[in-house]
Amino acid sequence: MAISKVSFQLLSLVFLLFFTKPFVLEATLINSHVVNFTAACIEEEKKALLKFKLGLKDPAGMLSSWVGEDYCKWMGISCSNQIGNVIKLSLSNIYSTRTCLSGELDDSLLNLTYLNYLDLSYNSFNGIPIPSFIGSLKKLRYLDLSHSSFGGMVPHHLGNLSNLLYLDLTTKSYPLRPWDSDLNWLGGLSSLQYLSLGGLNLSKAAKNWLLGVNMLPSLLELHLDSSELDDLPQFIPYVNFTSLLVFDLSYNNFNSSLPQWLFNISTLVTINLANCHLAGSIRKTSWVNLCLLQSLDLFGNSISGGIEEFLHSLSGCSNSSIETLDFGYNQFSGNLPESLGSVKYLDALFLTLNSISGALPMSIGNLSHLSMLDLSFNVMNSIPESIGQLAEMFSLDLWENKWKGVLSEIHLHNLTRLKYFALSSKSKSLALNVGHDWIPLFSLSSITIINCQLGPSFPLWLRTQKEVSSITLSNNAIVDAIPDWLWTLVQNVWLLDLSTNQLTGKLPQSIQLSSELGITVNLDSNYLEGSIPLWRNATSLYLGNNRFSGQIPWNIGQEMTALKTLDLSRNYLNGSIPPSISRIKNLIVLVLSRNDLSENIPWLWKGLQKLNVIDLSENKLQGNFPSLMWSQLPRLFWLKLSQNNLSGELSLSLRDCATLFTLDLGGNRMSGTIPEWVGENLTSMSFLLLGANIFTGNIPEQLCQLPLKVLDLSQNNILGSIPKCLGNLEVMKDVGIMFKLPSSFSQPPLSVYLELIVKGRLYEYYDLIGLLRIIDLSSNNLLGEIPGEITNLST
Repeated sequence: MAISKVSFQLLSLVFLLFFTKPFVLEATLINSHVVNFTAACIEEEKKALLKFKLGLKDPAGMLSSWVGEDYCKWMGISCSNQIGNVIKLSLSNIYSTRTCLSGELDDSLLNLTYLNYLDLSYNSFNGIPIPSFIGSLKKLRYLDLSHSSFGGMVPHHLGNLSNLLYLDLTTKSYPLRPWDSDLNWLGGLSSLQYLSLGGLNLSKAAKNWLLGVNMLPSLLELHLDSSELDDLPQFIPYVNFTSLLVFDLSYNNFNSSLPQWLFNISTLVTINLANCHLAGSIRKTSWVNLCLLQSLDLFGNSISGGIEEFLHSLSGCSNSSIETLDFGYNQFSGNLPESLGSVKYLDALFLTLNSISGALPMSIGNLSHLSMLDLSFNVMNSIPESIGQLAEMFSLDLWENKWKGVLSEIHLHNLTRLKYFALSSKSKSLALNVGHDWIPLFSLSSITIINCQLGPSFPLWLRTQKEVSSITLSNNAIVDAIPDWLWTLVQNVWLLDLSTNQLTGKLPQSIQLSSELGITVNLDSNYLEGSIPLWRNATSLYLGNNRFSGQIPWNIGQEMTALKTLDLSRNYLNGSIPPSISRIKNLIVLVLSRNDLSENIPWLWKGLQKLNVIDLSENKLQGNFPSLMWSQLPRLFWLKLSQNNLSGELSLSLRDCATLFTLDLGGNRMSGTIPEWVGENLTSMSFLLLGANIFTGNIPEQLCQLPLKVLDLSQNNILGSIPKCLGNLEVMKDVGIMFKLPSSFSQPPLSVYLELIVKGRLYEYYDLIGLLRIIDLSSNNLLGEIPGEITNLST
């Protein structure tokens, strides 16, 4: 619950009322006498402002009001209603990057001797240093230079601002770091209540940063997120900032456990230690001292143990204030205890990616404020009916567990505010059992149900969800035709995934889809038949592994110009590949494998410069390997033309595909020699499969320069000896090295697979292809001994 600029003074006042600390009242003074008042203008201050303006670049004219005599009416200027002097200069850019100020900061601001508020945040000063003269603005109480692209060193002169209450230097663009190797300059800011150095490079101060912070007795908020800190001291003699409300050290690299001194700060409201490489058990901490804690974020660490003792510790508070708990992506285990229901103000609970087991406790129904619950990627097995009592539930994520039993109308009936619902079971042992005429009281925006027993009939209750924008009902044993009403419902969705069911029938040849959103349609692995539809505005279309037949529509390129991914693999399509595909300018992935397509590969690639993936394997394509088209595909990553009837030699234009990662031409009638330029130009090549062709000549030594993981030259007419340099293939030596596929492959259900014939048997590799390490040179005319160097490679 980070405090905004507007609410900072209000929070200080609230804190005063609760804790009766008289010094906090100072925070309210920043604006207590700030009004836009027509006062007697002081000529010296007016000149100072105009000189300051001259140093700025203002392309959007944000300072166009800086004309006329009464500068107290200029944009961003506030004057005292008592003496008429400028006390506030607020030039924060709250609009867009087009309205950013840039240029230089003139030291004429020193003439604004009563200035106590300076805000230049969210501008773009292109890496210039923070001017040291700001440290001479002795009356400053509020200084915000965040997100304004300052760079270089933070001047230690800022430590002279003894009246400062608020300091924000957060940066995410240009590197910014302290002047010294410590933060001792903070000691001069004895009144400071808000400190944010998020994004600064504090690595040089990593060992003693806490000493500087501990000099700030009035501190209410501390933000040192993403600051390259690697040391979280486990012990300090005393804690000086005993009034701290917010403690944010997220996205650092501590590699330690939670320090005990943190639990002595009883005033804490927010703790954020997400993604800090913390380890150890949460059981060793004393949360009973933190009864005012409202938000605890430990996401993305390696904390282990059970949650039960943490919740038990909270029970020591007469009135626990916890509203948000994020323990996601850790190593928590064990069951969730019934005491979870006693955390009565809990609004959001995130436990994704742990090893939590057992049943969700019945007491979950007591959490009347709970609006977000994420239990995804655990091993839980039972959902109680009491979950249906959570009337405030907005987002419910029960994805990827081992749920068993039945989810009924009782579980869902009272979730009237539910908008996001995700459910899947690893064992497919959870059934969604609702009445045929059930009408849910919620109106979902997103529904995801995978690997459950939702069928056999298509769920009729879905037709009531008029506001839905994402529908995923994959692998749910639905044995039915797609109802006509669904095609009306999906007019405004961006995702429709009904894959891996047993859907039957034909698809409508045209449906109305939103032109603004675009839509991904995944109907892969069903029993759909008929011809391929032409759905305008579809951006990704997965129709693989069905029973579609006939030819690919000749005008697919004219009708489906928005396509980025087209997967028609594993069907019964015949005829030729339509040349109109060349009109789909944004096409990234084209998969037409395992059909009965014939004739030559058309010259259709000139306009497809974004194409990453071409898979035309296992068809009846014939003719010579295309000779000129490859230079038109600068981003080609995956080329799979195996198991066709292609002939001829490798085209010289293929050497222009510098990003090519996989080349699979196995099982054709390709001839000629393997060119040396394959090793010299295709420097990203990791999978080279040319087996079962009629290549001749020697194995070029240039192949040894490639980061090869799979090299298949088997069943050819290759001559000569095996190059010794194959033993130098570094990637082959480490089977632990995985590779990262481009984003094109992240869209399900695109299958990245390779086929290899090993000792006469055909193997298909899918998810594990990143671990493959294979050299197959068998069934050739090679001579000589097998080089000893190859024995260094992994197997």
